[in-house]
Amino acid sequence: MGRFKIKKQDTFIDMTPMSDVMVLLLTFFMLTATFVKEEPIQVQTPGSVSEIKIPEKNLLTIFVNPQGQVFMNLDSEPNMATLLDQMEERNALSGLTPEQKKAFTMCPTFGHPLNLIKSWLSPENDGKRNELLHQASAGIPCDSTNDELKIWVQAARDGLGENMRIAIKADQTTSYGVIKKVMDSLRSIHENRYNLITNLKGADE
Repeated sequence: MGRFKIKKQDTFIDMTPMSDVMVLLLTFFMLTATFVKEEPIQVQTPGSVSEIKIPEKNLLTIFVNPQGQVFMNLDSEPNMATLLDQMEERNALSGLTPEQKKAFTMCPTFGHPLNLIKSWLSPENDGKRNELLHQASAGIPCDSTNDELKIWVQAARDGLGENMRIAIKADQTTSYGVIKKVMDSLRSIHENRYNLITNLKGADE
């Protein structure tokens, strides 16, 4: 008796639905992703066991590098533009060109005395503004004789309102005296609530 032969058939799997799902997921993640600004001022924060999360919106961050220089940034370009408008209303910073204003809103971090901001934002410094933040002349003055930090913070508060949160991100090697100057500056304008950014570590450390 002859053997029954089964006709061979090609196996075909339709991958179209899977491709559609992958494209939809990729599009969703691209549209909902939050891009983190690059921080030209790199600091090594001290360790802590606190797990309180810093908000992502309406956040004013004050950076203090190991040399004791103070820098700032806001979380978005619209907030940076609002801050700049408030500084102009206070006559603390005026005479900026539209190109300089646009450059300011796009800067991830800023930190120069007010009398040097215009030259820092000048067109000839395009592409090297982050490098200029590492100069010895950089840093927002924050001492008893010249406290420009509180001017910036007050302008940000007036522009963004009570929803704005303040965070201090200092290097672990920065002296306590410098951090105290920053906190005293905030206290002088009744900004008594702020977060200290740290790295999470285990309790046994």
